Amino acid sequence: MTGLLAESMPALVGVVFLLGLLVGSFLNVVIHRLPVMLERGWRREALALDGREAPAEEPYDLVRPRSACPACKAPITALQNIPVVSWLVLRGRCAGCRAPISARYPLVELLTALLSAAVAWQFGFGWSTAAGLVLTWFLVALAFIDIDTQLLPDSLTVPLLWLGLLAALCLPQVPAARLPVDLRTAVIGAVAGYLALWAVYHLFRLLTRKEGMGYGDFKLLAALGAWLGWRMLLPLVIGAAGVGALVGIAGILLRRREAGIPMAFGPYLAASGWLMLMFGPQLVDAYLGLYGPPR
Repeated sequence: MTGLLAESMPALVGVVFLLGLLVGSFLNVVIHRLPVMLERGWRREALALDGREAPAEEPYDLVRPRSACPACKAPITALQNIPVVSWLVLRGRCAGCRAPISARYPLVELLTALLSAAVAWQFGFGWSTAAGLVLTWFLVALAFIDIDTQLLPDSLTVPLLWLGLLAALCLPQVPAARLPVDLRTAVIGAVAGYLALWAVYHLFRLLTRKEGMGYGDFKLLAALGAWLGWRMLLPLVIGAAGVGALVGIAGILLRRREAGIPMAFGPYLAASGWLMLMFGPQLVDAYLGLYGPPR
């Protein structure tokens, strides 16, 4: 099987696409449940600080309880949980009570599959694809959690940072591949990524007495620096800030949001980070080419 995947790009992309569908289904669980798990934990900690005991609760994590319809609480069977296909067969409604099921579930599954297939197509068979897939899956989860809650959980950003450093330390370096970067580049990237947004945050707070972003953004950029190296940080931040500003201005002009309302920055960091993973050197070279050949 591995021989076929190594020799056939269509087979590799097809297998990774199917794997991406399955991972996307799991990411839907992570996106929905992890913020609830965090909230429960914070509530227990607050009660403990107040000297009170938290009431007994049913176990709730990424595995328990079994997935069920939010409306009628009917358990979702394996056949009703096939990525994308089940939603289409059920026409976006619960099999029992016919309550609508959000289209975002199949969209996350399909997005994860498409991004995963693109990574496989770009990097081919090898460790670079494996590393790129891990980074892609984390970014999908973080982006959607931030959209929903304006949170970038430490339980995702910190492991992503350490995995980037471990990839640089343990995975073989392939000269033609951009992933993983060497350890020195990864460490500098992690430190510079964190300090860059940390400095912007404190400068903004000093000038405006307001908080412009959360600490989760610092940790996400540090993690991206560990994976992509320090050289990709500046174009990554410029890309994220530029797109974020355009979306924010468009929302205000279309009256879909009011000025001054906080906007999640994590999705733009995640999207820009993925683009740097895939096309970073080409984008930088194309930008520098606008100014003519180097002298």
